[in-house]
Amino acid sequence: MTDPQHQRRGRKIAMSKAELDDFLAGERTCRVATMSPLGPHVTPLWYVWDGSAIWLTSVVRSQRWTDLRADPRVAIVVDAGEQYDDLRGAELRGSVAIIGEVPRTSAIDERVAGAELLFARKYMSGNSMHHDGRHAWLRLVPEQIVSWDYRKIGRPPSFA
Repeated sequence: MTDPQHQRRGRKIAMSKAELDDFLAGERTCRVATMSPLGPHVTPLWYVWDGSAIWLTSVVRSQRWTDLRADPRVAIVVDAGEQYDDLRGAELRGSVAIIGEVPRTSAIDERVAGAELLFARKYMSGNSMHHDGRHAWLRLVPEQIVSWDYRKIGRPPSFA
């Protein structure tokens, strides 16, 4: 049974859609959790958020890629903050889809053009990406998003 006190607190610290969009667009690294035959596998990745989906570019010869080919379900966490009252983040859950060619080459592909432009501007200070023939695109349109922003509740009580 869910604790109603916990639910009220969760709603109090949840980000609005605009706050979530700003947060996800601004942060640089996410953590992607997949399921391997040996259990959970978590890896950091750069990503871009387009307002409705998170885009990941992944090495196609990686444990993550192997896991996602077998089971496309993921949990992705983006978080920030050092002190308790500055912690904020979001967990996005759902199933990824492989978008475009595998592996990605420099051929024009409108299916990934928007994500590539966002990625190039965010990480490469430009308008185009270099394709090394080792990566491909994954897109997650989240089925569930849970967010938190502890700056909304302030400092925790003292335990002294």
